[in-house]
Amino acid sequence: MNLAFTDEDIAFRNEIRAFIEENYPARLRGFADRDDMGKEDFLEWHRILGARGWSAPAWPTQYGGPGWGPTQRYIFGEELARAQTVPILPFGINMVGPVIYTFGTQEQKDRFLPPILKGEEWWCQGYSEPGSGSDLASLKTKAERDGDYYIVNGQKTWTTLAQHADWGFFLVRTKFDGKPQEGISFLLIDMKTPGITVRPIITIDGGHEVNEVWLENVRVPVANLVGQENMGWTCAKFLLAHERSGIAGVARSKVGIKRLKELARAETMEGASLIEDADFSRKIAELEIDLTTLEITELRTLAREQAGKGPGPESSILKIKGTEIQQRLTELAMEAVGNYAAPYVRGFRGDGDNMAVGPDYAHWTSPNYFNMRKTSIYGGSNEIQRNIIAKMVLGL
Repeated sequence: MNLAFTDEDIAFRNEIRAFIEENYPARLRGFADRDDMGKEDFLEWHRILGARGWSAPAWPTQYGGPGWGPTQRYIFGEELARAQTVPILPFGINMVGPVIYTFGTQEQKDRFLPPILKGEEWWCQGYSEPGSGSDLASLKTKAERDGDYYIVNGQKTWTTLAQHADWGFFLVRTKFDGKPQEGISFLLIDMKTPGITVRPIITIDGGHEVNEVWLENVRVPVANLVGQENMGWTCAKFLLAHERSGIAGVARSKVGIKRLKELARAETMEGASLIEDADFSRKIAELEIDLTTLEITELRTLAREQAGKGPGPESSILKIKGTEIQQRLTELAMEAVGNYAAPYVRGFRGDGDNMAVGPDYAHWTSPNYFNMRKTSIYGGSNEIQRNIIAKMVLGL
């Protein structure tokens, strides 16, 4: 594989870089160090990219994608990460959008794809349930047919940012006999429908990122069924393969290593810096080697998709290694700042005699560490991904 950029690639990179510099909202810079991001903050950059036709790099042109090849998509992701922009939330662009244009009706495509592209509607994912996470096929939320509607009852959990969502895509059970996977359907549900209750789950870092969602006699038009009834498992597997590829986060991990090195170069009270420690430098070097290897795998996956093939077992490899690297980054950051990572309260910046301890760069180390514990679980736990690799690659 030739990894050298052509003159056209370099010109494309410069175009992306200039666009970000000229159009990224100044008030959103440094978003990673803020805990006050609201719905409009997340959507503003999405809408700017949507107006330029760049919000969905992987979508086919007939559905509004820019028609980029693997190298262009790679460069685009690199430049967004380099500028540390607010990420486009994956639920619409990377997850339900491809499901709709692959399995949906023309009416569903016309209704839902344009608002997803433009950042006009916020989506959430209703997959996991209490007791149905890694064993997703055991889900119990049911949808019973009543004329032109389904009546939905059940509970979903770990529903990311559902407190902001306009729409949600939900897996529901429409048949109770036979194999569990054969009785699941894929529904699009308006989150303003009577009977839906969103309750916050406050995570260990003090944030309100995830929720539980209760559905009590929620009436959903049959027209919002994607694909055929009882065939939702096909949609679910398709979506999860795309989600896992995106979870890898190679470009942003490269930025994370750069920031980690900056932390390690900071002088300690003794005047030395951690980067001079051979053991710590070795840990960073090992992490960079793993990330470079993962980057090659990501490029192979992009090339496979460009050839018209969906994500294969590579998506599981990307998910496992990508999340492990993300977690190791936060672990090394904790090691780099040492005891300065210990005192943390969300939103606390110090006041009078209660000043936060340590330099500003250390204040977000522990919340990032705690938050990244989840990455090896969501999108299909890493243990499940290893089983998929064993079956699809090794034939076990």
